[in-house]
Amino acid sequence: MKRDLISIRDLSKEEIVSLVKDAVTLKKRHSLRLPYLPLKGRVLGMLFEKPSTRTRVSFEAGMCQLGGSAIFMSPKETQLGRGETIEDTARVLSRYVDIMVLRVYSHETLVRFARFSSIPVINGLSDLLHPCQVLSDLMTIYEKTGMLEGFRVVFVGDGNNMANSWINLATRLDIEVVISCPEGYEPDRSVLETALSEGARVRVSHTPYEDVKGAHVVYTDVWCSMGQEGEREERLKVFRPFQVNSALMEAAGDGAIFMHCLPAHRGDEVTDDVIDGERSVVWDQAENRLHMQKAIMLFLLGERP
Repeated sequence: MKRDLISIRDLSKEEIVSLVKDAVTLKKRHSLRLPYLPLKGRVLGMLFEKPSTRTRVSFEAGMCQLGGSAIFMSPKETQLGRGETIEDTARVLSRYVDIMVLRVYSHETLVRFARFSSIPVINGLSDLLHPCQVLSDLMTIYEKTGMLEGFRVVFVGDGNNMANSWINLATRLDIEVVISCPEGYEPDRSVLETALSEGARVRVSHTPYEDVKGAHVVYTDVWCSMGQEGEREERLKVFRPFQVNSALMEAAGDGAIFMHCLPAHRGDEVTDDVIDGERSVVWDQAENRLHMQKAIMLFLLGERP
């Protein structure tokens, strides 16, 4: 039976831990330049509605490093741009490639594609969730702190797909997640209510300087995501008190590291001195996308490093 990665909730706790450790193994192997080509002859299909740097390059490079190849497609370059349904596209591409990654505006598009695909489907980002990123973040936290559970993440900013993904992770691992956001910009209600009903240690707050106290991780993301450009000026005003700057990091305490999934809008959600500072691990986060994508593809294709 094929497996998809649409949400962190598609994985068990044991599978999440295994993915992190597999990704660490793959990273070590890559650093030693040891050939490892278990996906030779396999093809990754990539259907992206949204622009991408890290997701696209990490999946393409990762598939090449594992011995396979990748085909990149945008809707305007396929028959989707001329009215073919996502269901028919899924049926056809399943006959051509071995695994798919989609980056879409609407989460429903991803769900529909996966329903009609006979091959594994990976969520490379939707408006609701970004599971590959949060898995890479967990890998980075593990590298930096040795912890896979028992830590406290304070997500400062918009209750967006990354906030939702951290909440989902808290339903699988014993971690504490605080979403510190302006009123009216809370995470998805159904995602939050499901997590709370399952006993996850999650809460939403609106006082960033109080919220970050005792955090192991201070995390932020852009205030204006793709598709929200028309809201930019209003969001800049509303989110200004939620900027991650040196004062906020000082309030978090000496033990906190800073994380950002990138791209960053420097001077908006984060200041230069924080993202370029000694407590920032954002470049390790970005690097780890490569190795986590490899671990995800191997897992969904029934391989282990």
